[in-house]
Amino acid sequence: MAAITASMVAELRGKTDAPMMECKRALTEAEGDMGKAEELLRVKLGSKAGKAAGRVTAEGVVVSHIDGNTGAMLEVNCETDFVTKNDSFLALAQAAVGLIATQNPADVAALGALSYSQDGFGPTLEDVRKGLIGKIGENMSFRRFKRFASGARLASYLHGTRIGVVVEFDGDEVAAKDVAMHVAAMKPVALSSADVPAHLVATERSVAAAKAAEDAAVATAAGKPVQSAEIVTKRIEGGVQKYLKEVSLFNQSFVKNDKLTVEQMLKAAGTSVKAFTLYVVGEGIEKKVDDFAAEVAAQVAAAKQAA
Repeated sequence: MAAITASMVAELRGKTDAPMMECKRALTEAEGDMGKAEELLRVKLGSKAGKAAGRVTAEGVVVSHIDGNTGAMLEVNCETDFVTKNDSFLALAQAAVGLIATQNPADVAALGALSYSQDGFGPTLEDVRKGLIGKIGENMSFRRFKRFASGARLASYLHGTRIGVVVEFDGDEVAAKDVAMHVAAMKPVALSSADVPAHLVATERSVAAAKAAEDAAVATAAGKPVQSAEIVTKRIEGGVQKYLKEVSLFNQSFVKNDKLTVEQMLKAAGTSVKAFTLYVVGEGIEKKVDDFAAEVAAQVAAAKQAA
């Protein structure tokens, strides 16, 4: 049995907004598996458990570079928010995304090997990164990037430095930029319902089925009628279809006019979106959470021992 620590409970609570004891029970049942515990809470508590699932857990910036029909987007990570405002760090990020667009490196390693000098460091981008680590005193890394050169037009939107979107489109640029802003706000996972990844659909169906089974058990215990298998099946599939509409771009209500779907807005603007890419800083990265009070107490205790 995996040990369930207070920090694990706090992390799950931060992701789900579920009560502390419910988080601990879910983690215990899931034997410490954070993803499984979150799914168990969704079954028990419904949509509330997914309320804060999009909160990020690392620092850094997302930057983009577009030149005509060629562009790139890059996420660069660091340890603290303070460094995301450092001019040298930002210059490194902007230079790197420009090199991605113009040089087309195959991966992060190839990106680091490209020629670049800054702040007295070089002659490669990797040499500059290592030099700035020593100068600033904090680790930083190129996490992921995507280059765009499909021939489609490009529109980008950056929400501060933490969320970046690039939309590949044909048609009206204003409409495409509106879509990029919409993606940043609503975070769809696919263009259409048919494009939603199968594993996400399977997870949603599993959650809906487990929730239906739990409701049936509660009804039985209370001596109330239990829904027929046919009704339960329709209910599960109805929930899945609702989910698909909520997470597919074209089916979402347009943020600037909720009387239209994004698809309807694009049709009215004579514009077609071919693809979109969304980066959220720190998405999927576990961030160490320091207990400041405990750290201070430890330093005081150490000072007393030294005296």
